[in-house]
Parts: sequence; C-alpha cells; structure tokens
Amino acid sequence: MKKLLLSLLLCLPVLVLAKEKDDSKYLAGAVPEENGIVKFQQTFSVPGKSKQEIFNVMSAYVQQVVDAAQPGQRTRILQSDAAGGEIVARIEEWMEFKKKPLYWDRTRFRYQLIVQCSDGKCRMEITQISYYYEEDMEGNNGRTYKAEEWITDKEALNKAKTKLLLGSAKFRRKTVDRVETLFETAREAFETPVPEKKRATQLIKE
Repeated sequence: MKKLLLSLLLCLPVLVLAKEKDDSKYLAGAVPEENGIVKFQQTFSVPGKSKQEIFNVMSAYVQQVVDAAQPGQRTRILQSDAAGGEIVARIEEWMEFKKKPLYWDRTRFRYQLIVQCSDGKCRMEITQISYYYEEDMEGNNGRTYKAEEWITDKEALNKAKTKLLLGSAKFRRKTVDRVETLFETAREAFETPVPEKKRATQLIKE
C-alpha cells in the first residue's frame, strides 16, 4: 500500500505539468507596441487585384465584423474612403473566458480596426484596445482596462518573461487569438467566397 501511495505521489508533478497550458505563443513579443501603444499590424499580398477590388472585398469584410459585434454607438464604421483605400471601424464585441451554468466570465472587447488598401496588397491594424470587465446586469459599474496597462510584456509577464501573470493572462491569450482570427479571416475573404451567415459565425467564434 505504501509503495502504491509513493508511486502516486511521484506521478503528481507529471500530472500537474500535463495540465498546464502551453503559453509559449503568448510570451515576450506576442503583444507588439509602437511608441508605447499596443498595435497589431499585418500586411498581406493580394496578387492581381487592384486597390478598388481589394477595397470592395475588405469593405464587405469589415461590415461583417461590425454586424457580428455588439450593436450600439461603440460599434460603427468611422470612415470608408474608396479613393484613398482606407476603412476605419470602431468595434465592441464580447470576449468569453469561461461559461458554466450560473457563471459566465466575459468582457467587452473594444478596439479600432484600420484597413489600408493598395494595388496588390492590404494592410490591417488593430489598436486602441480596451476591456470593460465585471459589469453588473444592467451593463454598469464595470472596470475599464487599457491594453497598455494590462496585456503588455511589462504588465502581463513575470520578470523573467517566462510566465503570464494570473490576473491578465486570460485577456492576453484571448486578445492574441482574436487578432489572429481577424487577420486570418480577412485573408480568407479573397479566397473561395463563404456565405455571409457562416462568415459572421466564424468572426465571433472563440
């Protein structure tokens, strides 16, 4: 019996390690900054497409993101300039951390999406990120966290930059994942067309 207990105790560290998340993709450099501002950017090629063609596709794409987000004054297209090839939208959407019966841990995820189109390429930028968390049933009395104060390397990692800090870890993980999804689905918009209803579902799925 003692040998069995000893064997189980020896296995515990292995079991604990197996349950730990692999956070390597969320460590140093996962949240880029420019002059102290959190700013995710990606430029991708669209061979054979003119600025106007790219603008048309991205205009429809941004509209789908807006339609799938939280309705209201915080979610809207701020600028749509076909001549300049620029689209700017302000988005507020739900970011879900955990959902169980009688328990729903989530935050309002707010950001600005900027798209710049030119011949053969598209540049996307996601910035002005913030979170409105722990609101009451009426949507009041929550706390606002700015990305610069909450998910940067300085604020979200330990000194050795080997682990995420407990409080902001889930925000950093979900933000990085969401940005990746936005960039990926934007690139896919130039591939085989996806029905609008399915696309909207993809955009909000986390």
